[in-house]
Amino acid sequence: MYLVTVLGNLLIILVTISDCHLHTPMYFFLSNLSFIDICFVSTTVPKMLVNIQTQSRVITYAGCITQMCFFIFFAGLDIFMLTVMAFDRFVAICHPLHYTVTMNPRLCGLLVLASWIMIVSLFYGTLLGVYFSSAATRNSHSSAAASVMYTVVTPMLNPFIYSLRNKDIKRALALALPLDQSLLSNGRLPRRWRYR
Repeated sequence: MYLVTVLGNLLIILVTISDCHLHTPMYFFLSNLSFIDICFVSTTVPKMLVNIQTQSRVITYAGCITQMCFFIFFAGLDIFMLTVMAFDRFVAICHPLHYTVTMNPRLCGLLVLASWIMIVSLFYGTLLGVYFSSAATRNSHSSAAASVMYTVVTPMLNPFIYSLRNKDIKRALALALPLDQSLLSNGRLPRRWRYR
């Protein structure tokens, strides 16, 4: 699942960068979300895989704090990026004639930068809150299942939910992957790539 998550999100980033038709605000935000998901899943899953392989649950205090800090940082950044993407779709739907003027490259860059700055400020506030709070007892089995769902499954599904059901991404993937060019005649995608 980790490799599917990393490769799926990396594929979205590479296709978005390589296809000039995808150089729009929506795909700019989508590639940023994919990058954040790669970072997010890479904070916990490699250590989890090592723990499964070695049958050990040991982590140093410094390692735990570091992992927790990056986990909170990227989880919050994920939320802010989804908010920015929602704003982008709001402008596209409610003000379509003003979309290209409103969502200019400068504003898009500022929105992404604002997401990073907001999460840095929230990160330090959360860090202080965790530092001063006491540990609560929880059911470890249900906590582990919830953790896997949130840390592994959600970032793995994001490329499929946001990208691979999108006709522009499918077209860019079909052009990037070595497919028979006759399948792409008349701008139509192969049946297996078409949006359903």
